[in-house]
Amino acid sequence: MTNAPIILTLDCDMHSNDPQTARRALCYILDPEVRPKLGYVQFPQLFRGINKNDIYACEHKRLFQIDPMGMNGLSGSNHLGTGCFFTRRAFFGGPSNFLPPEIPQLSPNNLVDKHIWSSEVMELAYCVAACNYENNTNWGLKIGVRYGSLVEDYFTGYRLQCEGWKSIFCHPDRAAFYGDIPINLVEVLNQNKRWAIGLLEVAFSKFSPITFGTRAMGPLMGLAYAHSGFWPIWSVPITSYAFLPQLTLLNGVTIFPKVSEPWFLLYVYLFLGAYIQDFLDFVLAGGTFYRWWNDQRMWIIRGLSSYLFGLIEFLLKYSGISTHGFNLTSKVLDEDQRKRYEQGTMEFGVPSPLFVPLTMAAIVNLVAFAWGHIEVFRGNNNNNLEGLFVQMFIAGFGVVNCIPIYEAIIFRSDGGKIPRKTSVVATFLVFLLYLAAHVTLRNSAAKSVFCQSTIL
Repeated sequence: MTNAPIILTLDCDMHSNDPQTARRALCYILDPEVRPKLGYVQFPQLFRGINKNDIYACEHKRLFQIDPMGMNGLSGSNHLGTGCFFTRRAFFGGPSNFLPPEIPQLSPNNLVDKHIWSSEVMELAYCVAACNYENNTNWGLKIGVRYGSLVEDYFTGYRLQCEGWKSIFCHPDRAAFYGDIPINLVEVLNQNKRWAIGLLEVAFSKFSPITFGTRAMGPLMGLAYAHSGFWPIWSVPITSYAFLPQLTLLNGVTIFPKVSEPWFLLYVYLFLGAYIQDFLDFVLAGGTFYRWWNDQRMWIIRGLSSYLFGLIEFLLKYSGISTHGFNLTSKVLDEDQRKRYEQGTMEFGVPSPLFVPLTMAAIVNLVAFAWGHIEVFRGNNNNNLEGLFVQMFIAGFGVVNCIPIYEAIIFRSDGGKIPRKTSVVATFLVFLLYLAAHVTLRNSAAKSVFCQSTIL
């Protein structure tokens, strides 16, 4: 709506924290060595109001700090949706491929020589402010902010870099901007579900980072964007590990190597290696142990709820089946919720479908872990118990991560506890899941015995 050569994008709940921020951005934008291909300067998203241990991992340290630093060593950071200074020219084609807008006065090179309140300027302002301005134009397709995804920030930055623009991630000691966060678990999960759907919309489009992106930017930047774009698919292995080892443990079936077998060491190495690396990345970026622990717990929670529901909703939408529409994230809470958040207590409260798989996982892990110990004390088939060790460890690890859920089901009586309806539905579904697993494993065992007898 203006011809300003530089545009600052900010979420409505963010505010400036450093009056020198604009000068920092201009130092890069006006640098003659980088200016010809510099599309935007991105500052990290930082937040105020996070409780001591960040129980909902709202800091998103990897997404908003660690990953952009890594991408900055290649072609530059991805666009984070806020705290970003764009050069207006970047919205109109690549550095060497200018795409003029349909209205010449909106060109980035146009100079306004009339008063801002003149009839010509006001008429044009009303035109571009209308909700149908972009109809039958290149806006949203080839120029401007790109449409086609719920995560228009990710998609826009990605498309600009595919066109040849570079970016810079500026992370000064003093925070440039601060924003608000949702401090209610259902709002956190709904926000992440919306992101998951938007990322999948890009990942499985004709502009997929794994194909289009690697051709346009090279394999490293393409894979960097693909790492985020395909993020919701983590729901598949997370959900699998939350249920399958536990259900097979309850049925006495071994699916992992025994402790005495060499392959067992591979699983130990993968688990320790992944978690140690993740811990070091988090702490070296300024995190603490307790924040890291809550971050990995929320990664599991998001995989069982936001990413899982986001993946399902995307597949339904992709198949032409209507789903729920876009919902904004509410950040207005009552005083009781705020007190519980400041005390580090998770807020459930509402009977959301997102809580059902979380409660199911908590129940099945606890039952499997307890059943495994009963079998150990009974001393039944010690050779088989050696093979069930990994499954017991996974169930125990799940139990430790589900402690806030057990508290919300059993011990809490405040407004943030898990509703009884959610607990009853989750228990019933776990029972059905166990029956299905028991029948499947029994039939599989019967077929195996039949095949062996036939061979003999």
